[in-house]
Amino acid sequence: MEISGIISAIVIGIVIGVLGRLVLPGRRRIGVLWTIGVGIAAAFVGTGIAAGLGVADTKGVDWIEWVIQIALAAVGVTALERFKARR
Repeated sequence: MEISGIISAIVIGIVIGVLGRLVLPGRRRIGVLWTIGVGIAAAFVGTGIAAGLGVADTKGVDWIEWVIQIALAAVGVTALERFKARR
């Protein structure tokens, strides 16, 4: 992966993290930086899953990849919030 690909994945990860947080109902008790970190991780993992499924490189917008990434971000935000609540 080239540096431009990594930078774009980070930017997309920020958007994915925010969208993953917005998908969930109610108030979230984790910070914005944690949300961004979860989004970046979800973007990288979601891209890998989409590539494994063969839906990562399509013509136009990769909607299935975006859905996978947003779902992973929502799961990650929920898991992180529950983990931090136990502490």
